[in-house]
Amino acid sequence: MPRWTFYSAPGTCALATHIALHEAGADFDLVKLDFGAGQQQSPEYLRVNPKGRVPALATEHGVLTETPALLSFVAQRFPAAKLAPLDDPFAFARMQELTSYLAATAHVAHAHKRRGARWADDPAAHESMRVKVPQTMTACAAYLEGQITGPWAMGNDYNVADGYLFTIGSWLDADGVDMAQFPKLTAYLTRVAARPAVQRALEDAR
Repeated sequence: MPRWTFYSAPGTCALATHIALHEAGADFDLVKLDFGAGQQQSPEYLRVNPKGRVPALATEHGVLTETPALLSFVAQRFPAAKLAPLDDPFAFARMQELTSYLAATAHVAHAHKRRGARWADDPAAHESMRVKVPQTMTACAAYLEGQITGPWAMGNDYNVADGYLFTIGSWLDADGVDMAQFPKLTAYLTRVAARPAVQRALEDAR
């Protein structure tokens, strides 16, 4: 298996792919970008990912971006790791349903706290978005609480979506969500956090 290069930044959604790579036992070099220094907008990185965001994974076939795509790719490239229901099209689509929700709804709601400039130029609008975050992220947490069907998000088998849900879930408290309302989700996040691959990814990201 060729050695890949994985581009990440602390505190970002790239943690989900980082976890998946460790769960799969993938061989990769880690490049950590300093967002505070604007490294994601450097000419060198924009040649890797013109979007100027993470994650990005440089493979022998080219560069892949976007968390749902990367999670599916890792699971399919390492079938022996059993990180996705590869033999069940419906279950695989359900996994993608969850990762798509996390990317398109939960992550976007979270981004309104500090990334309001993506949607408006008016500072008052940015503040309005920021104060809405506890409400929108609480709604996301309530939905996710109802989706957990076993020890893992989709039942008895861990898959790459769990690392992504853990990543988004780790932001909820700072987003003003009262986690006491969501005991199932809280216990779930604790279980995921205890996995060796998760601990290794968190250590790498420091």
